[in-house]
Amino acid sequence: MTLLDTITKATAAVEAGEFFAGEFFQYPIILNSDEIFPNLKPDSETNGAAPLISRVSGWSITETDLSVIKSMTKFSKSLKKKLKHPRSLDRVEFLRLFNSFLRSNGANLGVALDPVPSDLDFTRLAIEKLGFLICGELAALILDGCVVLEFWELLEILIVHGVVSHLSSANLIEKLMDKNQVGLLCLCVKNTADLRPSELLAVLRFFLSPSRTTYSIFSEVKKQWERQAFLAFEKATKKGLPKKASAIARKASILLMLAHDGFSSSESCLHYVFSTSNVDSLIFSSAISRLNGKEVLSLIRYLGKWLKKYERYPEAGPCPRGKSILGLSNCESVPSFDSVLKALSLILDEHFSYLVLNSDFHGEVRDMQKIVNGLISEADGSSPVDEIVRLLRSNSESRRASH
Repeated sequence: MTLLDTITKATAAVEAGEFFAGEFFQYPIILNSDEIFPNLKPDSETNGAAPLISRVSGWSITETDLSVIKSMTKFSKSLKKKLKHPRSLDRVEFLRLFNSFLRSNGANLGVALDPVPSDLDFTRLAIEKLGFLICGELAALILDGCVVLEFWELLEILIVHGVVSHLSSANLIEKLMDKNQVGLLCLCVKNTADLRPSELLAVLRFFLSPSRTTYSIFSEVKKQWERQAFLAFEKATKKGLPKKASAIARKASILLMLAHDGFSSSESCLHYVFSTSNVDSLIFSSAISRLNGKEVLSLIRYLGKWLKKYERYPEAGPCPRGKSILGLSNCESVPSFDSVLKALSLILDEHFSYLVLNSDFHGEVRDMQKIVNGLISEADGSSPVDEIVRLLRSNSESRRASH
């Protein structure tokens, strides 16, 4: 099979939704073109004008890529066979197979994998360095194995390091909801770059309409926000902390306090949805348009809480360095004022007629309108000050340059 035939067959399979149904692709990895293209040569010399398309020969893949493909195919076949009889597979054996695959590819590529305290720590280190080799079909098998074995620690590593994608998710969102793995569901929303509208809709409904039997499962997420808020407060009040770190800690403590106080356990999960940059407006619009009246009201009330908080604490704002400098990972999962306004505008666009006709929403919308109008007035009033500050900075930089 030629390279063109391989590409054509793979493209047709993906477009037909048969990516996981067929056999393992002959070339499941991105081949190293730097070592392939220089070896391609015209089939024969042609006389006269050069044709638009010239056939070439010398197409072959490198020994390194071939070794990786063989290793991946072997692991995939072994995993498929074992997952057909999951009772014959346990976590220890599953992790051993996975680590063997990672170790083999590390040797093929010459990637050093230092000794680590445990097998799971080795897996984390190896995925950091070699996770890009895990293709969609293989990732789907690994994720399926994690769910079947309820190997949540390994699944968390895969999610955090970006192994999960639309092509490899294998209905992971639905499976996590069925298993009540709320923490992993939040991580999945935060780290998956290409969620489908149906997946986002399912997540929103899961968080917006908790039943009595499922409400308690959200408490661990709420406790995580509480722990992060207390940790930020401790760092903000700690003596001897460098001035820069102390300022970041104070900013982070305000932000995390806002995210914790006044929100229910299930609403704390919504923070991950409205803080992510992985979901574009079209996906949000599609998901929000399919919410029912009760869900829309719950969502408006949730976003209204954020507006009131940002009105009361105007100094609150994004704190991206809270994670990198202080280890406060939840700082990057707090919805910004801009994201809250954007979400509200999408809701109004998609449900305007229903909101107008339903009096239950009128009070909520009027309250939010007052807050937004007040914030806009403050922003308009500060605009001249911003211009003066920019002008002074510009003049100061010009003087330094002249000296």
